[in-house]
Amino acid sequence: MIIKPEISWTDFEKIDIRCGTIISANDFEKARNPSYQLEIDFGELGIKKSSAQITTLYKKEDLIGKQILAVVNFPKKQIANFFSECLVLGVYGENKSEVTLLTTSLPTKNGLQVG
Repeated sequence: MIIKPEISWTDFEKIDIRCGTIISANDFEKARNPSYQLEIDFGELGIKKSSAQITTLYKKEDLIGKQILAVVNFPKKQIANFFSECLVLGVYGENKSEVTLLTTSLPTKNGLQVG
């Protein structure tokens, strides 16, 4: 297990984690690793796209309507021919191909911030 260095409260406050709802999920055939291209509704922040390597545990059709947590203030990242606009958060399994999505325990309004 790798333990990362301690960060300050100020460092943590820079990370903007929001709740959003997946509104579309498609196979990302040009990705190096099996992935989906997601569109996520973050309410007043709008709809953002993300590439997520979550194909081992999730079927595309089961993702629609699922609320997730994502970092929304990273710069866009190009993955093949796709620009990812947020980082969907999940917990890695032992082999890192099994990612369990982080979600809310109750429905929340899209765009609400994690703190």
